Amino acid sequence: MTENNIQLSESWLAQIGDEFNQPYMQQLKGFLQSEKAQKKLILPHSSLWFKALNSTPFEAVKVVIIGQDPYPTPGHAHGLCFSVLPDVKPLPKSLLNINKELLDDCGVNNQHSGYLQSWAEQGVLLLNAVLTVEAGKANAHQNHGWETFTDAIIRQLNNHKDHLVFILWGSYAQKKGAIIDRQRHYVIESVHPSPLSAYRGFFGSKPFSKTNQYLTSHGLQPIHWQIP
Repeated sequence: MTENNIQLSESWLAQIGDEFNQPYMQQLKGFLQSEKAQKKLILPHSSLWFKALNSTPFEAVKVVIIGQDPYPTPGHAHGLCFSVLPDVKPLPKSLLNINKELLDDCGVNNQHSGYLQSWAEQGVLLLNAVLTVEAGKANAHQNHGWETFTDAIIRQLNNHKDHLVFILWGSYAQKKGAIIDRQRHYVIESVHPSPLSAYRGFFGSKPFSKTNQYLTSHGLQPIHWQIP
């Protein structure tokens, strides 16, 4: 991976372009090439690896939701954490719980769709910690370099933006967000929306209304959570 052959917007290249020259990124490139050579199916398609960044320019970011890695089911992942393509039914269980909390929190009914592209276009960076996965094998691409890359993204946002909202669901995201300056930004934490944990504090946590209250209190446009 070099700056010349990646599909990443100029907005983000200016912030993190140097990362592509680092040794860890060359190692990651080698790992992914090896996986492809073994005929393993990597999700999402390579054209979508940086979809979250390309959908939400650096200067437009207002909210950051941190996920873990892409859905391992072919046809689901498209580069935005928790989001699935418009025709995916039934929705993944974590996403169903996100929609349930959104309905209870804000009265917004998104049960018809899990396609969160409209959130991304309003400034919600839907960032997975790991940007690829092997089909059928959740977490298969952990600890190969993506985490270092996405740490760099979070660091740039933390250091060079003000009044961001970081939504950290679950211990993994919370560890990932340890570098966030909580005097400068607003951090919303709860357990993960997974069916294994949602009833232990995700339901009733009101992350969506809290986000909009914070944004409007700092003169920023709130997020329109309703999916078209």
